[in-house]
Amino acid sequence: MTGDRSRLQHVFENLFRNALQHGGPAVTVRVGQIDDNGFYVEDTGPGIPEDAREDVFDPGHTSASGGTGFGLTIVKRIAEAHGWQVAIVDRTDSGARFEFTGVDFDQ
Repeated sequence: MTGDRSRLQHVFENLFRNALQHGGPAVTVRVGQIDDNGFYVEDTGPGIPEDAREDVFDPGHTSASGGTGFGLTIVKRIAEAHGWQVAIVDRTDSGARFEFTGVDFDQ
């Protein structure tokens, strides 16, 4: 995957922190590849209601006590700066799943 190492680290840190804040210490986080043009980060936490999925990317939006509301905004902005799309999609069980598409993987 081609991308700015420091900025990609922020993406993963923010998503992992978000999973822990909402899912607690027993949450599981998985990262994997989607076909040949994307990757996902998913967790076993409570998930994000469908009607709130776009709002969570808005600056200042938070549902966590003490949260700043900027973590997912940063995730989206970094994805867009790399030319990727990010979406929150349904999982077959509970939890949140963030899918990043339009990613150029170095072969």
